[in-house]
Amino acid sequence: MSDQTADSSNLFLYNKDLKEFARQNRKTATKAEACLWKYVLRGKIRKGYGFRRQRPVLHYIADFICLELKLIIEVDGISHTWESVVGKDQRREQALLDAGFVVIRFKDDEVLSAINQVLEKIDETIDEIEKKKDRLGR
Repeated sequence: MSDQTADSSNLFLYNKDLKEFARQNRKTATKAEACLWKYVLRGKIRKGYGFRRQRPVLHYIADFICLELKLIIEVDGISHTWESVVGKDQRREQALLDAGFVVIRFKDDEVLSAINQVLEKIDETIDEIEKKKDRLGR
């Protein structure tokens, strides 16, 4: 559990110790990650919001993150169905939620075979975050 909330004053909990590992992850993206980046998230095409790939946050590396929305998008391969990985994913997601992030997850095959539904889910999530910010006056 995080004892801090992510915001600009703490660089959204950026972890510089994972910088090189994140750089390597960007160079070896999965096919699903590469497709999501190229066709959905790159270049502020999602409702004008910018996303970053493989960004260190807390003790983790987020596949994709929009700092302005505090939105993290994870793309899970087959290993994320293994029992040993499921528990780690749950702890990771809870830590990110506790830090104030919204986390959405997609399976590799969802991205590769139904990218339009993935795009719709991302846009719906952005709309929900915007509505919540409006209600809170932020």
